[in-house]
Amino acid sequence: MSSSNTRKYKEIKNLSQVQIEQEIAQFWKSEQVFENSITTREGKTPFVFYEGPPSANGMPGIHHVLARTIKDIFCRFKTLQGYQVKRKGGWDTHGLPVELQVEKLLGITKKDIGTKISVTEYNQKCREEVMKFKDVWDNITQKMGYWVDLENPYITFDNNYIESIWWILKEFYQKDLLYKGYKIQPYSPAAGTGLSSAELNLPGCYKDVKDTSAVAQFKISQPSVVENPLFSIKKEDYFFLAWTTTPWTLPSNTALAVGATIDYVLVKTFNPYTHIPVNLILAKELLHKYFQPENENKDFATYQNDAKNLPYQILATFKGKDIAGIRYEQLLPFEANQKDNIEGDAFKVIIGDFVTTSDGTGIVHIAPSFGADDMKVAAENGIGSLTLVDKEGKFVEGVGEFSGRYVKDYKNEANYVSVDIDICVKLKKENKAFKVEKYEHSYPHCWRTDKPIIYYPLDSWFIRVTAVKERMIELNKTINWKPESTGTGRFGQWLENLVDWNLSRTRYWGTPLPIWRTEDASEEKCIGSVEELKAEMEKAIAAGFLSKEIIHQSFDLHKPFVDDIILVSPTGKPMKRESDLIDVWFDSGAMPYAQWHFPFENKETFAKSFPADFIAEGVDQTRGWFYTLHAIATMLFDSVAYKNVVSNGLVLDKNGNKMSKSKGNTVDPFATIEKYGADVTRWYMISNSQPWDNLKFDEEGLAETSRKLFGTIYNTYNFFAIYANIDTFKFEPSCVTPIHERTEIDRWVISKLHSLVKETTAAYADYEPTKAARLIEDFVIEHLSNWYVRLCRRRFWGNELSQDKKAAFETLYECLQTVAQLMSPIAPFFSDWLWQNLSDTKTSVHLSSILAADEHLIDVPLEQRMEWAQEIASLVLSLRKKTKIKVRQPLQKILIPAIDKEFIAQIDKVKSLILAEVNVKEIEYIGDTSGIITKKVKPNFKLLGKKLGSKMKQATEIIQQLPDSEIQQLEQIGTINVTIDNEVFPVLLEEVEVISDDIQGWLVATNNGITVALDIHISEELKNEGFAREIVNKIQTERKESGFEVTDKIILNVQNQLVLNSVLNTYKEYICNETLASDIIFSSEVSNAKDFDINGEILKLFIQKL
Repeated sequence: MSSSNTRKYKEIKNLSQVQIEQEIAQFWKSEQVFENSITTREGKTPFVFYEGPPSANGMPGIHHVLARTIKDIFCRFKTLQGYQVKRKGGWDTHGLPVELQVEKLLGITKKDIGTKISVTEYNQKCREEVMKFKDVWDNITQKMGYWVDLENPYITFDNNYIESIWWILKEFYQKDLLYKGYKIQPYSPAAGTGLSSAELNLPGCYKDVKDTSAVAQFKISQPSVVENPLFSIKKEDYFFLAWTTTPWTLPSNTALAVGATIDYVLVKTFNPYTHIPVNLILAKELLHKYFQPENENKDFATYQNDAKNLPYQILATFKGKDIAGIRYEQLLPFEANQKDNIEGDAFKVIIGDFVTTSDGTGIVHIAPSFGADDMKVAAENGIGSLTLVDKEGKFVEGVGEFSGRYVKDYKNEANYVSVDIDICVKLKKENKAFKVEKYEHSYPHCWRTDKPIIYYPLDSWFIRVTAVKERMIELNKTINWKPESTGTGRFGQWLENLVDWNLSRTRYWGTPLPIWRTEDASEEKCIGSVEELKAEMEKAIAAGFLSKEIIHQSFDLHKPFVDDIILVSPTGKPMKRESDLIDVWFDSGAMPYAQWHFPFENKETFAKSFPADFIAEGVDQTRGWFYTLHAIATMLFDSVAYKNVVSNGLVLDKNGNKMSKSKGNTVDPFATIEKYGADVTRWYMISNSQPWDNLKFDEEGLAETSRKLFGTIYNTYNFFAIYANIDTFKFEPSCVTPIHERTEIDRWVISKLHSLVKETTAAYADYEPTKAARLIEDFVIEHLSNWYVRLCRRRFWGNELSQDKKAAFETLYECLQTVAQLMSPIAPFFSDWLWQNLSDTKTSVHLSSILAADEHLIDVPLEQRMEWAQEIASLVLSLRKKTKIKVRQPLQKILIPAIDKEFIAQIDKVKSLILAEVNVKEIEYIGDTSGIITKKVKPNFKLLGKKLGSKMKQATEIIQQLPDSEIQQLEQIGTINVTIDNEVFPVLLEEVEVISDDIQGWLVATNNGITVALDIHISEELKNEGFAREIVNKIQTERKESGFEVTDKIILNVQNQLVLNSVLNTYKEYICNETLASDIIFSSEVSNAKDFDINGEILKLFIQKL
């Protein structure tokens, strides 16, 4: 507040967004505004929001600011609408991220756990490390103004949380949705655990890599050659060609698959590496990949060991079914893969329905242990498997020179040599490789270690999500996805291709799988609560399998405590817990239930909090948290988990590159907020692009947002405060000037304001924050500041508080207060500062109820004519700028071509506003523009080209030659038809540009169907008036720079000047009124005078303050 008792509104000298935020944050804390925003809505309809739990073992980034801003916006908006919005925070505390961090910190690997460090010590370290940066996260949460309950968060390592998860798993178990199976699964040797298909499909997991690929020659066994009539010369060698991008799987090969109906050929040629004559079998359709047509039937005797020009001859053509059952010799025999080590048949050709001729050779190398299709077709044909790679990702002993070598670079070895290369070298030397080359393809990597995964046979527990696949698809269609394309596309397609959820993880820090089994797996129990576990433990104690002491220990539902518990089966056998943990994504997907310790507590609270009305996270969660929430809710309660979801895009650098520390292009959110403020950062990110589009983050955009939006509101408020305080105006809701008694421009801006309320509220309600932000920006900058305040400023300058001035103050007050409320979800600090500065009491905007749009105050015709006035003014000002004629220089006339009487009548109602804004004396309407204004139409090639394609050239010729009548139709109706080759195409106004040619003494401009011609001739009288206006401008600037109060009176001491003396005398009254000058005193010499350039004339002037 000002020190003067008569001044109500706080006047601000300099805008400091950071200082405002610090003051408001302190106010929120001392007044418990967040807490009150919930308690004051007690009994109101709840709006349920779920917070996706972040992991506190990493630092927050600028992308977290975007994601949390989106969440905060809609929770604040719904609070303004009167809903009760509880916002429980949460922490994701289990799983690979923290485990790998601890291993790195301690300098250990997974195999050291239980030997160099106990499981208890390891898990305790994980527990400590996972909350390492909690204070940093809390800090960014508070600094950015994100309201979420940090005092009572859910924590996924908490016993109560885990108990709720166990209850869910038992529910699934009882519904026969939980089972154990031996399947080929994505496996991360670097992390030492299997992965779910959802984890494998997280963004960035598939990377383009160049691997060594091989087309291997599998030699057909001599007995098969002898028996099969395809092979006419029995003493020659015959080979199958099979292609692989993973040569490390070749020692584990046990079969070759062909397509039953695919055409294959037997080809006589040479091996390109050994140059030995060979007979090869491959798909006919793929012959061209390995042989040049011109070399067919070439004389073999002329072959000069030229691998690029292999002569070849097709000996036979046949179907895949004709070679099924043929046996071949093992490609890479070693001690570990001898035939005796294979349970089942091996080394023969089988039929596979997945075989295609899209790439390779049309013959697929089958290694059942390393591919799901391989395992399936092998099982169907009685083919055994070989697993010559261990879970660390290296060859087992007994694989010759490859024993102990890693199949991928899992250890970041300085001189790592790809085992694929060495295998291919061996194949080349042994006449077993036909083509070896680098091959670029997309290969899956572990989402946490960033190392390649392999497909591996695992004994795992699965959730049978395929059993509810159709229901999940059906329920998904009821969810409001923003954008819709994510729900129907990325997420919808994922559901269409569901596989059962691999729940098992072979790690140490996580939620244990609550299943106990006998050693022979004949009996098992799934435990669904701590109470049930204790009851079962009592039985085990009675049976002598468990000591009494353990039941009195502190229960920690983690390893190793749960692993030490042995239960007893119904038949009296000991039962040990299945050693696996569960997928960490199940933890987060269980939060709707586990956050309330449901069903053991808070049943009523849960009933009011499920499903969520709204969630929001990054697009990377589409197959992560969004999926697990949906899957669990469907299987548990046949329900959606959320009704509305916003999936935000990535935050890229200003050049569109992904941010990374290695590139040095990351943005520190703390430094950004410290420099520009949270509100500027939030507003920039939301207004710049739709949340679901990728955002190119550019610091210059922050500065522009601060200046254009926040600077404009600040200046508008300060303008109001200064003049309201001068007149001791106080807004009194009980005696506001009725709308019908206010001026047209007041009624217009109030109409625009209520249109803004209507449209912005609808945008927020539809989860379109960018639209809301841009609507507010447009109103503040273009309508309130650049039009209303600029055109009404003289009304605020009057000497007394007249009824008209009071109405102007009230109108501006109402606009500022409503803007504060509408912008509060996006800019919570600044809006509260503005709201409180306008208010009598220290109340928060976030505790207010949002203004409802009054349809009776929305005057569409008034808004339309004012829009035309703004358009005309904009065109005239652009013409002034074009010829560098200042706005302070009056001009005589504007010509507006118009034949529509209603249009003319509407413009007449706002004529005075237009003339005042552009400083022109009169407007004249002309019906016939021929001979006065010449118009041409220029097509927009980018827009029209998409529509017309090859016909664009003909269309351009037609459009450029349109007669005036059709151009007039285009401007008035917004469309015309053009006929090309007897086909009619509509051309829209926005697809072309209407250009008006200038005429002598006039400037012409056209936009949105409105044309203006500006008379740029300046008479002597207009010139002198321009001098007077320029003098006023210079004096006003000098007053401000000298620190004068707006109410200070002055005397103007002028040194005689031939041209300007006359102007000063002629316009003395105008100049004195505008500058608060009591008099103008002319002298031949003025001491302390300053020189002012008045349109090329020098005015020597001293301003004396009275």
